[in-house]
Amino acid sequence: MNANYRIEHDFLGEKKIPDNAYYGIQTLRALENFNITGITNAQEPKFIEAIACVKKAAALANRDCGVLDAKIAEAIVYACDKLIKGEYHNQFLTDLIQGGAGTSINMNANEVIANIGLEYLGHRKGQYEYLHPNNHVNCSQSTNDVYPTSLMIALHLKVTHYLEALAELQNAFAQKGEEFKDYLKMGRTQLQDAVPMTLGQEFNSFASTLGEDIKRLREAQAMLCECNMGGTAIGTRINAPAEYPELCTSYLAEITGLPITLAPDLIEASSDMGTYVLVSGALKRSAVKISKICNDLRLLASGPRTGLNEIMLPPMQPGSSIMPGKVNPVIPEVVNQTAFYVVGADVTISMAAEAGQLQLNVMEPVIAFSLFTSLNYMVNAINTLRTRCVVGIKANVEASRQMVMNSIGIVTALNPILGYETAASIAKEALATGKSIHDIVVSERKLITQEKWEEIYSFENMIHPVFINN
Repeated sequence: MNANYRIEHDFLGEKKIPDNAYYGIQTLRALENFNITGITNAQEPKFIEAIACVKKAAALANRDCGVLDAKIAEAIVYACDKLIKGEYHNQFLTDLIQGGAGTSINMNANEVIANIGLEYLGHRKGQYEYLHPNNHVNCSQSTNDVYPTSLMIALHLKVTHYLEALAELQNAFAQKGEEFKDYLKMGRTQLQDAVPMTLGQEFNSFASTLGEDIKRLREAQAMLCECNMGGTAIGTRINAPAEYPELCTSYLAEITGLPITLAPDLIEASSDMGTYVLVSGALKRSAVKISKICNDLRLLASGPRTGLNEIMLPPMQPGSSIMPGKVNPVIPEVVNQTAFYVVGADVTISMAAEAGQLQLNVMEPVIAFSLFTSLNYMVNAINTLRTRCVVGIKANVEASRQMVMNSIGIVTALNPILGYETAASIAKEALATGKSIHDIVVSERKLITQEKWEEIYSFENMIHPVFINN
């Protein structure tokens, strides 16, 4: 044997493998075939840990079923525990997008686990006659149950991380809602003056809408706990011992701490991608709503002298290479762009889910790539929005109050007393002449008294209006 490499073979032939590598020939073929994104499975540690959990559960179930020697099972469990602890992740070199429905990453895992296990047993890497990637590590399994089960576990963990970031952003908006609760401003519909509210109410609504997304994402996350282990190739349980699917699922729940159950129809579970579509849809919903909030923040901060200028975003960087003093809302802008990516990834996931044929959907790798990157990018975007924008927002209190009192929209509160036609005529006169609603109603037309005006347009009644019709 050459000191620098070993020879491995598969049914296609032989290849030289670096002797210090824990991966084997099928991983090397994948490296040659799938140079697509440049993002490898090593960059998704939760996915590697999830695969290791699946392989560990399978080894224990196979041992209990009597189809795997206890010493070999022990070596596989040892290797899996190393991966779960974060070791050897640099050996997972396959691209996240790959042909073969995930066979390459499954074999990458089988080879790495086998070679770690071989060293544990006192053998050299590549001596597969003692511990084989297919015969032992992949015993009672196929890519078609290992890959989706591992993907669901990894997604469950990543959604939890996303929910934590979302909850922190929700709390940041709620804190601003409390800080701004006494700051009067004008509400707007269709970019036109509507009726008064407080800035605090506006920011509390941002917090509330994120709370709704947290609920929906938790509901979708719960769907990620049904696996098809033991279904093997297409869900018929071929090559799996009688009790293996239930045992493997039980071990997997114990290892991960998740309420994992066995799918009632393994054939359906082997081909259906509906859960991923559901999770992606919930993620897209939150991204769209966060993007809408960012649009609002940019509008509210527009100006500073020729826009709304109701809030001031923390200045992050000079905004122009030619216009001195210009500061742009760069943080909401970057979050907008991240959300656009998630919307596009959702379309990819939808098309990939639809593109499956018969008993398997071979497009799962692009689903995994799209969900992993979307969750990663949105966590980064949310944390950036919270720490570099929301917590530093200040209110332009006086400018907002003046806009309310100069607005024609406040005439709406007079509808119950004066009627729509009279109120409309007041609005028309104010718009044409530039006069205030107060001057027209109280001073010129004397339609209500100053005392009634102060009752209707008190701070409390403008933000929590009661019905006043006389």
